[in-house]
Amino acid sequence: MTTESTDLRSIPFRTAEGNTATLGDYGDGVVMVVNVASKCGLAPQYEKLEELQRTYGDRGLTVLGFPCNQFLGQEPGSVEEILEYCSTTWGVTFPIMDKVRVNGSAAAPVYKALKSAPDLDGTHGPVLWNFEKFVITPAGGVHRFRSQVAPDDKAIVSVIEDALPR
Repeated sequence: MTTESTDLRSIPFRTAEGNTATLGDYGDGVVMVVNVASKCGLAPQYEKLEELQRTYGDRGLTVLGFPCNQFLGQEPGSVEEILEYCSTTWGVTFPIMDKVRVNGSAAAPVYKALKSAPDLDGTHGPVLWNFEKFVITPAGGVHRFRSQVAPDDKAIVSVIEDALPR
């Protein structure tokens, strides 16, 4: 499913280095936003996310990881510890942002906007768990994939391939 969002790429958030950035700062290609957690049983998805970045990065895909400690405290470390874990354990080269909240009144503005997008079943609303994926296309479409959908699932790959130049 997709929803349109014209100003999503202009919503500010903080990078791991403490700078302000927007999705637009990562180009006008496809951006995949993922709430990540190092202590989650789904952490092996980091490897598949990195594979997507390596496979499609030259064509315009950028994966962005947003660490989140909202689900059972599964991202308890500092940003520095998270960056170290991601690079040494999974070889992550894609950008990891500052820790965020994805639900509730203190949710990061970018997540407040993303949560209006429905998933494959047509359901929108709160992020239900770690590693939920939002694929934003150059045209502004937002495709939402719940945590259990692997990063290399054909539904995700199809959205990425269809939105990128050949």
